[in-house]
Amino acid sequence: MSQSFSQNQGRRNRQQKLWPQKWSLKTKAIVWALSISVLPVFAIGIATYFYGINLSTRQIPQVRQERAKSSTETEALQRQLSLLLTGMGVTAILAGAIAVFVTNRAISRVSNVAATSNDIKNRLRPDSEFTQTFIANEDELVMLERNISLFTELLSILVQEKETEADYSQLLTKITRWVRESFNQEDVLKTTSEEIRKALSIDRVAIFCFNSHSNGTFIVESVAPGLPKILGVTVSDPGFEVGYIEKYRNGCTRAIDDIYQADLSDGDIELLKQFAVKSNLVAPIFKGKQLFGLLVAHQCSRVRFWQQSEIDLFAQIAMQVEFALDYAKLLEEVDTKADKAQIFIEITRSIRESLNEEDVLKTTVEEVRKVLSTDRVMVYTFNANWSGTVIAESVIPGYPKVLRSEIQDPCFGQGYVEKYQSGRVATTNNIYQAGLADCHISLLESFGVKANLVAPILKDEQLFGLLIAHQCSRPRDWQQPEIDLFAQIAIQIGFALDHARLLQRIEAEGVQSQLLADTIGSIRQSLNEEDVLKTTVEEVRKVLSTDRVMVYSFNANWSGTVIAESVVLTYPKILRAEIQDPCFGQGYVEEYQSGRVLAINNIYEVGLADCHIKLLESFGVKANLVAPILKDEQLFGLLIAHQCSRPRDWKQSEIDLFAQIAMQVGFALDHARLLQRIEAEAMRSQLLVDITRSIRQSLKEEDVLKTTVEEVRKALSTDRVLVYSFYANWFGIIIAESVVPGYPKVLRSKIHDSCFTQGYIEKYQSGRVVAINNINESGLADCHIKLLESFAVKANLVAPIIKDEQLFGLLIAHQCSGPRDWQQPEIDLFTQIAMQVGFTLDYARLLQAYQATEASSN
Repeated sequence: MSQSFSQNQGRRNRQQKLWPQKWSLKTKAIVWALSISVLPVFAIGIATYFYGINLSTRQIPQVRQERAKSSTETEALQRQLSLLLTGMGVTAILAGAIAVFVTNRAISRVSNVAATSNDIKNRLRPDSEFTQTFIANEDELVMLERNISLFTELLSILVQEKETEADYSQLLTKITRWVRESFNQEDVLKTTSEEIRKALSIDRVAIFCFNSHSNGTFIVESVAPGLPKILGVTVSDPGFEVGYIEKYRNGCTRAIDDIYQADLSDGDIELLKQFAVKSNLVAPIFKGKQLFGLLVAHQCSRVRFWQQSEIDLFAQIAMQVEFALDYAKLLEEVDTKADKAQIFIEITRSIRESLNEEDVLKTTVEEVRKVLSTDRVMVYTFNANWSGTVIAESVIPGYPKVLRSEIQDPCFGQGYVEKYQSGRVATTNNIYQAGLADCHISLLESFGVKANLVAPILKDEQLFGLLIAHQCSRPRDWQQPEIDLFAQIAIQIGFALDHARLLQRIEAEGVQSQLLADTIGSIRQSLNEEDVLKTTVEEVRKVLSTDRVMVYSFNANWSGTVIAESVVLTYPKILRAEIQDPCFGQGYVEEYQSGRVLAINNIYEVGLADCHIKLLESFGVKANLVAPILKDEQLFGLLIAHQCSRPRDWKQSEIDLFAQIAMQVGFALDHARLLQRIEAEAMRSQLLVDITRSIRQSLKEEDVLKTTVEEVRKALSTDRVLVYSFYANWFGIIIAESVVPGYPKVLRSKIHDSCFTQGYIEKYQSGRVVAINNINESGLADCHIKLLESFAVKANLVAPIIKDEQLFGLLIAHQCSGPRDWQQPEIDLFTQIAMQVGFTLDYARLLQAYQATEASSN
């Protein structure tokens, strides 16, 4: 209101020059009061006095002539005149004092009224050009007069503005009603521009919609005939002054009366001149608390001084447009949600009709790809190290198929796992504008991806994998309804997988007894240890529907090796892995020896030592089941089931079945071992007969030794067999050798073994046989190890050769490819062959002596 008044006053150029006053109102009033009250008394008194003097002067000569009167009367007359003059003076002073008192009281009230009116005026018009002049003159009557004049003008303007506001209020109500009757965004904007232009008699009203980086396009326009149209014009650089976009975001409305006097840049003026603009008015439009665009009014025919009431109306209409846009968006969302709900019900019904995991996933990717009209939908399941495999895919022709691809995403870390575990849904409209790491972009490019949508699949409350939609043809602006539908479908997949798995478990428990019988039957049909273990892990993994089953066999120091394994494709294979469990001690051995079965539902919730948890994590284990395998009443190893996808609540029926199978494995191993011993004994006897026959057919010492090393190397399938013969000082030479290609030949090598002492000689003389499975773990002296390493030996077997009841040498077998666990039947066979070599050498020597005697006698 005050601003409108200021504009009107400015246009009228009211500037009055007041007559300068020297005295204040109070001074002037006192002077006038004194003049009116005192001066008449003084005038009358003085006039009376002089009249009396004149009269007495005229009468004195008569008095002197008549001499009838005395001089006393004359003096009395003069005293009366003086007394009269004095009384008049006192009367004048009293009248002046009374006049001053009355004037002060009257002027005080006038001053108070003037000050009050000036306070009111300062509140209404703090910038009035009269204020300083009035105060400088200290003329309260002039100030009161001028203020009353200003109040009169202001009242007239207020009445006019109230009438205008009433008209604008009615106009705002009409426009608001028209805008709100529009049910979609396009109608809202079109109605707004048309009605505002007519109501305010503006040449053009347009709506500027922002794109990215403050650029935008005029999407709606209402313009008077004869003026250029700007509908559809895209402004790549609108030239907003620094900080003005931020002002629009804060709700600022901008009015420019004359574009040439508004400090606009040359670029802005040129842009406005193209559209014939002379004055403009701009108000922001928000949509969902975000700056959607600008409501713009252009006056092209003339310069226009925008009134405050017009500016306020314009801003309020822009606000109503904001409400209407939000309402239109809400209506669209309601319609979309209704459609989405129906689609969701249909997809969920299709998924739930699938009764196993594979069908659930296959149905999902097909249905989701059709609903979203996207190029590829797939399910990606995680391995233990958070790499993974694509286990289901639906893709349109023309784009690469990635089903069964194993993907190692170097950018996927524990942080992402936790976010997806918490339900994170990731949307990427354009992979090149989303701030992705180069490694991630490279991976997506290999699949032809331009945009993607990712939601987690939770199975048994654990992160099973990801449901992923790929847009390959172009970037895609994923809409919120699509994102919500995608996330809800991913949740339903988890429920469907849980349901399918529950059905499988119910069926599994129903046939558990039969499975036990079938499993035991399959195990018992295996006739050797390797087949027994292989059959066991395969059958048990199928029966329990678990991720890995393995047999862990103990070494002498209670470390061990995985000697049999069955594992699903998505988890690491650990067959033949040598495991050193620092937490496994004698106490555990005794417990397992006594038949202990251990079931762990969640490795993080049972108080395991950190070293044990770390070991299990390296295999991707979340839950496990362990039962002992007893062989010949000794702890042979452990039958272990691993659940890697998630923790697992092992049922008692599963634990009992597992323990019974482990027990049967022990019986089957005993049975297989017995069969192997019988077969090995028969084979050893036959092999000993064959080798002895071959040796005995040689009639010379050299042939005996050569035949021996060849036959023994073949029989034991070892890398080298040699005969080491002693000299007199117990050093020696290798006199026979058979070695596989690729390892050094040591025939005729002279060996000076400083570690070989008289004590060893006595032991070998007494028939000692030495079997070393690993030269680095047998406590040999460094000099001995160094000697063996020069021959590339990892394990060896040594038996004495006795000739003529004396230690002739040593029969030695070398394993060079790796350590070797020499079996007792092998050691027994080797010992017997060494003994037969001694007997054969004695026989050959006797035969040579006999032939020499016969020759000499002839």
